[in-house]
Amino acid sequence: MEYLMGIKGKDFVMLCGDTTAVQQIITIKHDEDKLRQIDSHKIMALAGDPGDRVQFSEYIMANVRLYALRNGQQLTTDAVANYTRGELATALRKKPYQVNILFAGFDEKAGPSLYWMDYLATMHKMNIAGNGYGSYFVLAMLDKLWHPNLTEAEALELHIKGIDEVKNRLVVAPPDFIIKVVDKHGVRDVTPSSLKGAPIPGRGLEPGQGQATVVVAG
Repeated sequence: MEYLMGIKGKDFVMLCGDTTAVQQIITIKHDEDKLRQIDSHKIMALAGDPGDRVQFSEYIMANVRLYALRNGQQLTTDAVANYTRGELATALRKKPYQVNILFAGFDEKAGPSLYWMDYLATMHKMNIAGNGYGSYFVLAMLDKLWHPNLTEAEALELHIKGIDEVKNRLVVAPPDFIIKVVDKHGVRDVTPSSLKGAPIPGRGLEPGQGQATVVVAG
């Protein structure tokens, strides 16, 4: 039950994602960062199979850095987005990556950009975009409240409203979320402490704590 959401503002893009890693009915971890920083001014949010998510994001990250080393300059957000889409399309005819992506970045000339992609290599440039079951409950609300001159504070408030909607309506809602913004200053984490979620049973216990006590009748 994943949740990824992106909002493009006046001079930034803000991404939000859950931090739960799940395999079928098993929760593997609660601190998975699905918002992967590609370089200083680009970030990719991925939903889908855990293995494909990690492998594909690292593959894109490595090739973007390799291009920068070889050519002495960074690729634009549009160039990296189209390259990512091309790799998804190539894999689609061999062994598809089961990942859906939100790609965001900031360029000095073009400003902020937000792209939506799915595992079938479809790509669209968006103002708001989402992936995962949680986004079904939030996209309509954000579409109504979004405007071109959105400030960073307003975008953060919209993300918090979206998370509240997910927690209230999604049958199995993730407990923790992370929010990152990319602008002319780069990528940074802006997650409020209130979104860290309630403690997970068994997390942070000392050895021996949290174990069941068995009483044997004499």
